[in-house]
Amino acid sequence: MILSVDDLSVRLGGSHILQGVTFDVPETGVTALLGRNGVGKTTTLRALIGQVPAIGRILYAGSDLLSRPPYRRVRDGIGYVPEDRCVFSGLTVAENLRLTYAAAPDYDLVYDLFPDLRSRAGQRAGTLSGGQQQMVALARVLLAPHKLLLVDEPTKGLAPAVVTAVAAVLERMATRVPILLVEQNLAVVRRLATDAIVLAAGRVAWRGPASTLLGDAGRTRDLLGVGRA
Repeated sequence: MILSVDDLSVRLGGSHILQGVTFDVPETGVTALLGRNGVGKTTTLRALIGQVPAIGRILYAGSDLLSRPPYRRVRDGIGYVPEDRCVFSGLTVAENLRLTYAAAPDYDLVYDLFPDLRSRAGQRAGTLSGGQQQMVALARVLLAPHKLLLVDEPTKGLAPAVVTAVAAVLERMATRVPILLVEQNLAVVRRLATDAIVLAAGRVAWRGPASTLLGDAGRTRDLLGVGRA
């Protein structure tokens, strides 16, 4: 396993957000972190990258993460794409990409996956569409040689055609690096994920093969609140 999380707990503002969360992420493929709104999915990713205080145990490539500050976790090979994309709107696409900390950024890979970004290199990121901004966010994290990617709601608010394009990029990314993916679009989860973890009220309610979860309409409805996967 590239990541093993054991009894992870997070308290924020007097609320016990995560209550003993335990799961593993394999060294290959996409693991989907699922659940209804407000159950702690984003908080889990933020705890893994070190943005919120947590207790428990996080083993990454066999080493304890909890004692490391966020910048060390990133330097150790964990990439994070937050839900709000966090592009710098006043900078051009090229300037956003140059902000990576990588000593030798892999621009060839980025422009192979995102050919549209090459032609828009001089355009300010704030003038891009939501889907294009998401491509910038994904491209930026790919410029460094990561060992694990944490990707939060990459298709949220995007048009269906753009969702398909983002899913295709994530599918190709997953052949190079394992991904822990928070995603509400179950069609995307069905396409990408090999494993799934479902949170409910800050705890793990289910984990196993994604195909097993999505193949059971009753379980999917009970855990995720949707009638179809």
